[in-house]
This record gives sequence, structure tokens and C-alpha cells, in this order.
Amino acid sequence: MARRSRTKSGASIQVSTPAPMGGRFAPLDDAGVNRIVKAAMDILAHTGIAECPAQLAAQMVAAGANQRDDGRICFPQSMVETAIARAATRVSLPGYVEDKGLTIGGGYVHIGTGGAATEVLDSATGSFRGAQLNDLYDLMRLVGTLPNIHYGLRPVIARDMDEPFLLDMNTGFACLKACSKPIGISFDSADHLDPVVSMFDMALGAEGGFRKHPFCFGVIVHAVSPLRYAAEGLEIMQRAMAHRMPLQICTAAQAGATSPVTLAGALAQGLAETLAGLMVVDTLEPGYPCIFAFMPFISDLRTGAMTGGSGEAAIAAAAAAQLLLHLGLPSTASAGMTDAKTPDAQAGYEKGYTVALAAQAGADMINLSVGMLGSIMAASREALVIDDDMCGAILRSVRGVEMGDTAIDLDRIEAVATGEGHYLGEAQTLELMKTEYTYPSLGNRQSISDWTDAGARTIWDVAVERTVELLTQHPTHLPKDREAAIRAAFDIRLPEGPEKP
Repeated sequence: MARRSRTKSGASIQVSTPAPMGGRFAPLDDAGVNRIVKAAMDILAHTGIAECPAQLAAQMVAAGANQRDDGRICFPQSMVETAIARAATRVSLPGYVEDKGLTIGGGYVHIGTGGAATEVLDSATGSFRGAQLNDLYDLMRLVGTLPNIHYGLRPVIARDMDEPFLLDMNTGFACLKACSKPIGISFDSADHLDPVVSMFDMALGAEGGFRKHPFCFGVIVHAVSPLRYAAEGLEIMQRAMAHRMPLQICTAAQAGATSPVTLAGALAQGLAETLAGLMVVDTLEPGYPCIFAFMPFISDLRTGAMTGGSGEAAIAAAAAAQLLLHLGLPSTASAGMTDAKTPDAQAGYEKGYTVALAAQAGADMINLSVGMLGSIMAASREALVIDDDMCGAILRSVRGVEMGDTAIDLDRIEAVATGEGHYLGEAQTLELMKTEYTYPSLGNRQSISDWTDAGARTIWDVAVERTVELLTQHPTHLPKDREAAIRAAFDIRLPEGPEKP
């Protein structure tokens, strides 16, 4: 359940549901894990990675890598193992509000938004339209209030921002203003980092403030499948590191298209591409805070389109999380990417098993998981609110059966069995009912007759009403004078003052 804490000023803030530790579900047995890891090492040692920028390639060769005649950079297994051994095993992601920071790593499960949806489902019309900056702001405001969502990675592209720098600057501002939890954004160009970080410094009230309190992580695609570096991504990575911005570096090959058709082969290639990103980080600064988004996407081989809600997607994401947990590397999994176009039964079952398997496997972060529709091409505020309810139950399932000293009380069982015959009035029942159990905010547990008498409302009906209610709450964490200074310095397009939902 959500709990409340206070800022240094004494204001009450909502704190997200604590992250439970996953890793009980293991889709791969030990032999499978070892075989895939060995295959990834062999890929890096013999096939290597193409299109490495010359200066970086020279640094890697000087550190022990080999460069083939065709230019591909190959990494001996011992070199990769050394990089793994000195990689950061925990990454701190501060929130703008200090109490809302996260520690990523070790299989402690956190759930967040993510993606680059271009459409939103408008609940007023029931139709899709192009995403706008206000949509991004509203979605991130919801992230800031929902208890089972731990961080906010930009879920939509604001299509009313008509040039890349304007988009990056306004995306950063909208996420910052809307959400006091850790946020994440991507960048079109390395040149955009300096002004965006300058804006973050202004938000923190001190030059160089972001270096000390990096509340935004950079989401960077470092590899293009199959087995090529993305030069622009590596340039952005280096600039982000210069600003001490935590990294979340991504690979997202599609099985049967840009990676092998077998799930085992796709996992082996994807792990090799993920570790290729580690080799960049290790070359530039060993141990730099980096989270590895190993996202093996699945193709519907009848059409070639990506399918995010399939059973194969669920098991591949869980296996990817298991592999990175085995290596001790902080992980991000992709899950909840339903192919459904509305928050219907298909969306529910696809999101339910994909997010649950990734969480049970110990994914440290689960991106692309909430509020998304149509294979992550669209987002919905109401779907985000519904998914928060789902995630509360999933996070409770990850906790498992807790075996504390008082979990089994034989004397109490004897007393109740020979006495009143029920536990409803027991002190332990009243004490633990809000910690041992999770209760839905939207999900309905009434009897059929009571539900009918109350209006027979669907979860969508309740979510529409709840979303409006949540969006009447406006964020206050960014001081007004700092916001005014940012608006004076940069071309900020988000309207001033509270907006009606």
C-alpha cells in the first residue's frame, strides 16, 4: 500500500509501494543460462560489433579488444568478464523530491512508463489522435500520483513540438514539472544535453545541481540489431556521462527479423548486444551507473509486425531479466506492451501475464508496461490508471508468502478453533489487514446484485472518473520562481498555471 512521507518543508507527499524482490521465477534452467551466456560471449569474441566510431574503437583495442579486417570490434571473454565484475551492481535514481528516489539492482522490482507512442486514446471521443505536449504532461502527472508506478519514462512523443530541440527541451520540462519521482527522457542529439541539463540545474536552484542530484536518467539506444553500434547513441551516451546522468541503455531486436527466430538465439544475440553496451561504458569509465534495457521484441511472423502482448514476448522478457540478474547487472525489461487498441479483456490478459512474468523473474525496472496500447503506438490516461491497479496486485504477488516469526501462531489457531470460530476480531487480523493484503482502487469486488444496484459500472467507467479526479491535483514540487526563470530562459510551450483535465 502507499504510504506518506514529508519533504524538508513539511509538506505531505505520497511514496510509492516499496519494491519487492523478484527472481523466484526462472524460465531458464542453469544449463540454459550458461549456454546462452557462453553463446553471447562467443558472439562478442568472434563476430563482434560493427560500426564502432574510430576513436572509441582505438580505446577498446588499447584495452584488449581485437579489430577484424572488416572493422568489427571483438571482445575476448576475459575482457567482458572483467567489465562485468567492475560494473555498477546498484544504480541510484534520485527523484526531484528526495524521498522518492530509487535504488535499481539486485532483483528489486520497479514498474514505470516508457515508449514513444505517437497517438493517445481520447476518452471523450473514443478515438485516437496525435499526442500533444499536454498529453505528456497529464500522463506524467498521473505517474506522480499513482502508488504502484515508481518512475516516469516519457511515454509519448509530443507531436506539436515541430523541431527536435524544441521537442527535447519541452519533453524534459514537462516531465520535470509533472512528476517528482525519477524521470527518464531520450535525446535526438548530443548537443541537446547541455541546455536540458542547464534547465535541470535551474530547477534545482544551483549551477551544477544536477551533477549532485541527477533526478533524470538518459535513455539511449546504443546498438542497432544485428550487432552494430549506433554512433549517434554512443555520442549521446558520452555527453550524458559528462553530466553524470545515470544511463539506461537499450537493445530491442525483433526475433525472426533482426535477431534469430528461436527465442534462445534471440536471447543470445540480445545479450551480446547488451554486453557490447557495457563494453562502451567500461571503456569510458568502469563502474559508471548504468542500467541495461535488454528487450527481446517478438515479431508476428505472419505479418512481420512487432507483437508486445504474446506469450513469447512474456517469456523472452522474463528470461532476459533472469540473465542479467544472473550476471549481477541492473536490468530493465519490456512488458505490458499489449497489442489491444483499447483497455479491454485482451489488454488485461496480455498486460497481466507479461508484467507478472518479468516481475517474478526479478526485472529491476519494467518499462513500456503501463498506459500503453496498440503495441506501444498509443497511450491512454485511463489505461495508466487501470494498470496501476493491476501492478499493485502483481507487486504483491512478487512478495510471495512472508514467513516472519509470528506468521504461524499455533496458540492463536488453538484459541480460535476452540473459541469463537473465526479470526475477524483478532488483533493480528486488524493489525495486518493493510500490509499482508493489497486492495484494488478500481477493481470491483461487490456481489453481482450490489454491483448492479450501484449502476453496473465497468472498470473503464470507474477509471474515467478516477482520472479526472487525479488530474485535479496539480504538482507543487517545482518552485514557482525557478519555473519562471526556466520559462524566461527557454522556449517552453507548456501553458502556465493549472490546466483542467
